[in-house]
Amino acid sequence: MGKKLYVGNLGYGVTDSDLSTMFAAHGTVESAQVIMDRDTGRSKGFGFVEMKTDQEAQAAIAALNGQESAGRSLVVNEAKPRTEGGRGGSGGHGGGRRY
Repeated sequence: MGKKLYVGNLGYGVTDSDLSTMFAAHGTVESAQVIMDRDTGRSKGFGFVEMKTDQEAQAAIAALNGQESAGRSLVVNEAKPRTEGGRGGSGGHGGGRRY
């Protein structure tokens, strides 16, 4: 199984295909997805790429992290596993203010 990478600080015009092409120079891309806003349909400026092997993933991180793309400095690193609930944080609803 390959390694999933987080790609941040993407230009808002970057497509799944652009992302795949960007990483293909460093190995076999299993999947590439730019995350889109549900309401507006616009890119959220980040995405995920899955490389075929760990070695290819490391090569892509080394080559692309910090590189400029569309005037932005890319952030590329290993994706962290999703946590239960999907939103992070403490799960509470604010401070314990009493009156």
